[in-house]
Order: sequence, then structure tokens, then C-alpha cells
Amino acid sequence: MPLAYYARSATREFWAEHWGVHSPAALARSAERSPLTTLILQNMPSDGARVLEAGCGVGQYVVLLRRRGYRAVGVDWGIDPLRAGRAWTPGIPLSAMDLRELGFRSGAFDVYVSLGVVEHDPEGPAAILREAHRVLRRGGTLVLSVPYVNAARRLGARWIRRRNQRLREAGGQFYQFVLTRTEAQTFIEENGFRVLCATPYDPARLPAAWLRGLVRAVRRRHTAAMAPAGSAPGTPAARSVVGRVLRRVLYTRPGLAAFGHMILFVAVKR
Repeated sequence: MPLAYYARSATREFWAEHWGVHSPAALARSAERSPLTTLILQNMPSDGARVLEAGCGVGQYVVLLRRRGYRAVGVDWGIDPLRAGRAWTPGIPLSAMDLRELGFRSGAFDVYVSLGVVEHDPEGPAAILREAHRVLRRGGTLVLSVPYVNAARRLGARWIRRRNQRLREAGGQFYQFVLTRTEAQTFIEENGFRVLCATPYDPARLPAAWLRGLVRAVRRRHTAAMAPAGSAPGTPAARSVVGRVLRRVLYTRPGLAAFGHMILFVAVKR
């Protein structure tokens, strides 16, 4: 059974606040250098493909893909993020729609992209996946990510369930599911797709307390000799060294399996 997280429900108001603290231009710059973008582009068909991003927020990936020659459009159910995206890039094709009932003809797209969206439906991802299947052409590509039950979450699953049960009993609202690779793949394949690959990503989203503790521990182990000349642990140069070391460790295959916050699936429509 997927892990269920409770806090604040992912309503339109929630997403308006979430996207409202981010500049679309800053999000676009972040997307340009993100390892996730590399993963997505590696699994895209040739330029000119018709792409739907479902749950596009302010549309930074729609813009990124259009700049690379894709005929990308975006949909989201949040009005305010879409307005922010249109104000940032006038003419960008963004529309407000329910992802479970899209206003497109069947087979309209070559690629369906959805990044961290389907897990927020309290009924589960099946309804959104069925509609994704409908609007993709036969043989079309699904690029979809969900929060991942990595090794760290598996170890802490009992504690996570207890904590979220207490939050629910205290009035917390459903926020999202977090799925194992098998659970997510089963949902995808039960709704008409064949999974080609699955890749964990975003290992930097460790719980803040864990990350702070890890950084402190690594800094203590770094001597002044390991930092650039004239630097000492705790200085910007030393922190830069620590950051590079952590990134190298976290972005190894074991690091991603242990700490990857999300997992990206690539599948084809059967």
C-alpha cells in the first residue's frame, strides 16, 4: 500500500501559494540546468513532437520544450500559476483543465509529461492515467514522475505511517501518496502502458534535519588541508567542497536508490 502523507490538501489555493513564491524566470533557469531535464530530453522523440505537460504550474517546462522545437502545450487546474506563466511569456499555450477530463481529442499528442502530479489525487492516479492514455496516440510516450519510497523511506516506513496517522487524526488533510517502484509501475501498466525504464532523481530533498546533520558531520571530517589554500572548514570555499562531495555521492546509483525523492518513469502506450 502506498505511503499516504497528510498535512494540507493540494487545493487550488495551495498551488497558488506554492507557485506564487517562485519567479517563472527563476524556475526556467533552474529547469535548464536540472538533471531532471536531462532525463526528460533523453527520452523524448524527435523535435516537432506534440507534447502535453499535465500539471504544468507556471509553464517553465512548456517554454523549455518549445525552445527546443517541440509543439508543447500545458494544462493545470490552478488558475493563478497559469496567469503568472502567461504574464511571463505572452502567447504561451497554457489552459485550465481537470486532468481527469481533458479537453483534447483522443490521440492528440505524441508525448504526455507529468512531473509530481498524479500522487496528489486522493483517489489514486488511475483516473489521470486513463485520460493520459486516451489523449496519447498509439505508441506515444508517457514521461511521469511520482514521489519514491527510496531506501531511507523504506527503513522509516513504520514511523512515517504512524506520524501521518497522528496528523490525520489531528485534522490533517490528504496531501500525497509516495509509491514504491513496483506500486507506481503497476498503476501505469494497469492503465494501458508498457514501462521502458524508471530512474530515481532529486536526492537533495532529504529531510532538512538529516541534511543539516550530514553536512555538519562531513564538515567536521574535512580538515583545512582538504579545502583550498587559505580556507578552513566552515568558510565558503570549504562549504563549496562539501557541496561538491555530497552531490557526487548523492547522484551515484546507490545514492539515488537510497535518497532519491522522486522516480521518473518512461512508458509507451500499448
